[in-house]
Amino acid sequence: MAKILKNMRILVTGGAGFLGSHLVDRLMSEGNEVICLDNFFTGRRENVAHHLESDRFQLVDHDVCEPMDFEVDRIFNLACPASPPHYQADPIHTAKTSFLGALHVLELAKRCGARVFQASTSEIYGDPEIHPQPESYRGCVNPIGIRSCYDEGKRIGETLFSDYHRVHGVETRIVRIFNTYGPRMLASDGRVVSNFIVQALKGEDLTIYGEGHQTRSFCFVDDLIEGFMRLMEHPDQVTPVNIGNSGEFTMLELAEKVIGLTGSGSQISFHELPLDDPRQRKPDISLAREVLGWEPTILLDEGLQKTISYFRDSLV
Repeated sequence: MAKILKNMRILVTGGAGFLGSHLVDRLMSEGNEVICLDNFFTGRRENVAHHLESDRFQLVDHDVCEPMDFEVDRIFNLACPASPPHYQADPIHTAKTSFLGALHVLELAKRCGARVFQASTSEIYGDPEIHPQPESYRGCVNPIGIRSCYDEGKRIGETLFSDYHRVHGVETRIVRIFNTYGPRMLASDGRVVSNFIVQALKGEDLTIYGEGHQTRSFCFVDDLIEGFMRLMEHPDQVTPVNIGNSGEFTMLELAEKVIGLTGSGSQISFHELPLDDPRQRKPDISLAREVLGWEPTILLDEGLQKTISYFRDSLV
């Protein structure tokens, strides 16, 4: 287990979203005061509604593209839409969120002496030429494609974090998140796990793009949050760390698992592969094992069952 964060005042941007709300739960459970900041583009108030009566919790409606001013000990910057349909819906705002959001949390951290955590992404590796992807790999990213607003936005976010550490001595932490799933994903999220589960529960065909041989690795949200906590409280790990599950599955394998676990009669339908869709994505988590003592503990079938149960209830 990570060192417990306790009796701290903590800002979580994007705190009402899928990952942010699970992080807020963890921080609240350890006795912290949490400021949850969200503009509710993809976040939902109901994700954190169970904390609203607590005097240790504050929900703030705010866009990180605008400056912010709080007195805090720790900052987790999770503010940015993370699924292709959402970040492509307003690509300019996505790029602004990635750059200005990082800039504003770093300025806040510099002013109040807070340690600040950047939720970066495996998307910074683009369509990788190295497999699995270690943190030392610099990526193969299209800077002018339809995914670039997010991919390049997260890359410049990492640049800002690194420069604020070098130039201003800000205590920074950077995580590169690989595909994560679990309860509180949006049904309209557009990511493959939620797509497949919702389609299967509705008895619709499961949509596979291309031939379904492209691979991904899937990390359950509880494992990811444990990785967050360990990285935030590491005394000096300022270079990026991959957090994800190193199990690798094709889209066909995932579709068959979801159909089997839901008991659905759904079939599989094939569609044209989207532009710049990566062929392979799998983290090298050697660094996380070495410096954080972290690795995932929840197998895909177990995590899928928990996620399916959530969607069964939420789709009613």
